[in-house]
Amino acid sequence: MIVKLAWKNIWYKPLNTILSIILLTASTAIITVLVLLEKQFDEKFNANIDGVDLVLGAQGSPLQLILSSVYQIDAPTGNINYDSARVWMQHPFVKKAIPLAFGDNYRGYKIVGTTVDYLDKYDAKLTEGHLFEKNFEVVVGGEMAQKLNLKIGDEFFGSHGDAAEGEVHEHFGYKVVGITAITGKVVDNLILCNIPSVWQMHDNHEEEHHEEEMHNPEHGEEGHIHEEGDEHYQHEHDADEHAHEHDEEDHHNEEMTLDKKGMEITAVLLQFRNKMGIVTWPRIIAQNTKMQAVSPAIEVNRLVSMFGIGIDALRYLAYGIMFISGISIFIALFNTLKERKNEFALLRVNGAKRFQLLRLVMIESLLLCIVGFIFGTILGRIALWLISTSAEKDFKFSFNPYEFIWDKEGILLLLTLFVGVLAALIPALKAYQLNISKTLANA
Repeated sequence: MIVKLAWKNIWYKPLNTILSIILLTASTAIITVLVLLEKQFDEKFNANIDGVDLVLGAQGSPLQLILSSVYQIDAPTGNINYDSARVWMQHPFVKKAIPLAFGDNYRGYKIVGTTVDYLDKYDAKLTEGHLFEKNFEVVVGGEMAQKLNLKIGDEFFGSHGDAAEGEVHEHFGYKVVGITAITGKVVDNLILCNIPSVWQMHDNHEEEHHEEEMHNPEHGEEGHIHEEGDEHYQHEHDADEHAHEHDEEDHHNEEMTLDKKGMEITAVLLQFRNKMGIVTWPRIIAQNTKMQAVSPAIEVNRLVSMFGIGIDALRYLAYGIMFISGISIFIALFNTLKERKNEFALLRVNGAKRFQLLRLVMIESLLLCIVGFIFGTILGRIALWLISTSAEKDFKFSFNPYEFIWDKEGILLLLTLFVGVLAALIPALKAYQLNISKTLANA
């Protein structure tokens, strides 16, 4: 009965009620988004760097190297010579080294040349098919397979670079031979093949470009190109003839090996046996090679600290809005209290106790807070869904808007209710102390 009466009372002045609910909704929504983003961002970033002590790559921005090689959400800093990288990959300190080679995409999803250790690192089990064994056989991440409706046996052509609108490589087609289970990690949105596939694809592309330049009369550098590329061209030509001798029909499936000289990769994910390597290698590699070795943990902490300033600012803004909403509730209750003195006096005459009047005012305030919290929780998840949609489109990085963090969101509910109690405290005490005879005499 009291709750029903309180609900009708808060809509006595609908504009004041709506304003209070809007303010509470806004503050709750901001805090909800921040809570979910912080937790999921932290989980995703930490899960993807687990087991990676250093990343070896081309010199440039350390953060860019980590984002491109570990999280696949940025362009790489460049390529490194495979032979130079292999010297460090085979070092006794290194427990595991996973080479990566980028260059192409399919409909915006990266095609990554690597080894099966990459799948093991992310604990990506196959739900269908088998691992890539031959050139241009690919294993597709489970999430990506669902989005693009890819199935075992499907074939497609990759596009050059990171953009889906890049030049299509129609001379070699990729064939889906495996699909992984969804892990919630970066591997879910990748197309994985062996590194020789990447080399062969771009060797062929470079040869075509090379031949076009040699036969282009406007270029003016025919002799220079011929001199510098003659040895490389002859090597490729001999390799092609050798393949024809063995199996002319399988020319486009020519197998290359990781021992081929002069080839490049993009980066190497390193895990160490000896932790001294994590400390000393960044300096040693920077001083003695044209590469860099970067710690993902350090760069991620730096990135989080950069975002942390903005997140803290938004959190303080949300608390400020919640404080203002509390003031709004207080003003609304205090102003209506003067107009409702006669109502409260009549309730007392009809048997209502002082404590019941106090409860009535408190319940009115708490109802406002609960409604604002519910709307804020819903709005916050809608906002996170929009953020996730945008991030998934641009970076293939998604968030789960349906997750509930009971401990932190429970604290947020208690904080919202505390604001309601605080806002209603003075009006409730005024109602409790109401003088019935004086009020009715002045009525």
